[in-house]
Amino acid sequence: MGQFILRRTGVMVLTALCLTFIVFFMTNLYPNLEKLAKTQGNFRMTDAEVSSYLERNGYLQPMFVKYGQWLGVLPGWTLNSEDGITGRCVGPTPVPAEIAAEAPRFCGVLQGDWGQSTVFKEEVGGLVMKRLGNTGYLMMWVLIAMVPTALIVGVMAGMREGSGLDRGLSTFSIMTTATPEYVSGVIFIAVFTSSTVGLKWFKGTATAAMEQPTFENFFLPVITIALYGMGYIARMTRASMTEVMTAQYIRTARLKGVSFHNIVIKHALRNALIAPFTVIMLQFPWLLNGVVIVETLFNYKGFGWLLVQAAGNNDIELLLAVSVVSVIVVLVTQLISDIGYVYLNPRIRIS
Repeated sequence: MGQFILRRTGVMVLTALCLTFIVFFMTNLYPNLEKLAKTQGNFRMTDAEVSSYLERNGYLQPMFVKYGQWLGVLPGWTLNSEDGITGRCVGPTPVPAEIAAEAPRFCGVLQGDWGQSTVFKEEVGGLVMKRLGNTGYLMMWVLIAMVPTALIVGVMAGMREGSGLDRGLSTFSIMTTATPEYVSGVIFIAVFTSSTVGLKWFKGTATAAMEQPTFENFFLPVITIALYGMGYIARMTRASMTEVMTAQYIRTARLKGVSFHNIVIKHALRNALIAPFTVIMLQFPWLLNGVVIVETLFNYKGFGWLLVQAAGNNDIELLLAVSVVSVIVVLVTQLISDIGYVYLNPRIRIS
């Protein structure tokens, strides 16, 4: 198991490097850099002024050099001018040579320096962690509401295949999965919060939930996301449970007189949870980036909202940081999924 984890970790690092370089390459194409220069200056800038801005900020270096500096494996760029020295590690404000000499040579992601957001004018690392914490709190309550409910629905439907209960729960699962978040979210807002035709059950807003979450201001975004993801897990659990209940060892247990309750709990449930476990782990990257619509709809300023702001405003440093976090979450959840799959299914052996 240790060698397996080490091998997978090595593959994860190589995959992360490849994916981050692709994102870095796409965001640092010249049209994007030109748009960034005009956004920071003015849209009437000439080509010469754009080139001057990009050169002053180190954007005209070779792509691999810029990537190495951003990653923190190459020394940061510096620029001498009449006013002083500027650079990636020194800062955008010119300083004397004595002060610039005290600045670190390496200042990239590996050193914990994610750069500065050109839109929010804040350090990218702190900004991402703050919004990631908001989304993490939302994800926690979504998982608490979604996973147990989906497993119960799937197990109950799979225990009685073909019955009225199975058909009813399966129909409910399909309906929740087939209804996008932006549809159910709008319906919930219109029904439960509207002052004209709604029931006015929830008076708070998701924006207030960032500071002081309550049932009134946090329930609707949680249930909107949970309903959409619950159906897929329930359907997968139902299919797995149905397959397990028709297995030979379940028939043998029935012939021996084992009670139906013990058959389900002690024999069928563990094997039936192997496939849903993988699906549940895949919900983490989906929740991290798939809540974009819900966070935008309810104006909840989390990680998905930050991603929209970074992409819409061409905030290169912020967009790169959001991409790195997304890649890490996907790769780590895949590793945990593989390890958990081995433990849940003893028949699988790592060669």
